[in-house]
Amino acid sequence: MSTASAHQFFSACASVGGALIGLLFVAISVAPERVLGPDASDVHGVRAAATLTAFTNALTVVLFGLIPGFNAGHAAMVVAILGLLFISAGLLRLYPGWRAGQIRLLDIGFLVGLLGVFVIQLIAGIRLVRDGRDGGDLQTICVLVIVCFLIGIERAWELVGGPSVNLPHEFLVRIRARREPSEADDGEGDQP
Repeated sequence: MSTASAHQFFSACASVGGALIGLLFVAISVAPERVLGPDASDVHGVRAAATLTAFTNALTVVLFGLIPGFNAGHAAMVVAILGLLFISAGLLRLYPGWRAGQIRLLDIGFLVGLLGVFVIQLIAGIRLVRDGRDGGDLQTICVLVIVCFLIGIERAWELVGGPSVNLPHEFLVRIRARREPSEADDGEGDQP
């Protein structure tokens, strides 16, 4: 199985990637103060860069995969290495804020997801270059392209300040809401 067998997938993803990168720039222009302004946090800056990195990673792989006779494993390896360098730079940028207690580990969790993507992509890219007929590695790279799109979309949503609706967060909110009134009642009952 060669990368030519994924031509239709790569073609569709090239269109999706281009559109998502355009929408990312629109999202940043809607709320530029969160990312570009003088009061912009390092977390938002790294989050914006991570979004662009995820989208360009996917777009680069699929565009090179469209070149006749070109093994997409080469592109997957190169952009995975660049992605790993980006994660290193992002962590270095955020480390002082984390040490100062201004950034929580949860705020940089998105980098862990990208780290996983880039490591798996690098391994699959190396294996695809070694044996271009291995459909499993090509399929892994195709899945990672989709994962990069999904990670990028989620980061873009956070950049524009969209609400975070996820099950663990909703449980925590409900548990805290239940505890707060009962703690207030306990405190009032102890006073004469």
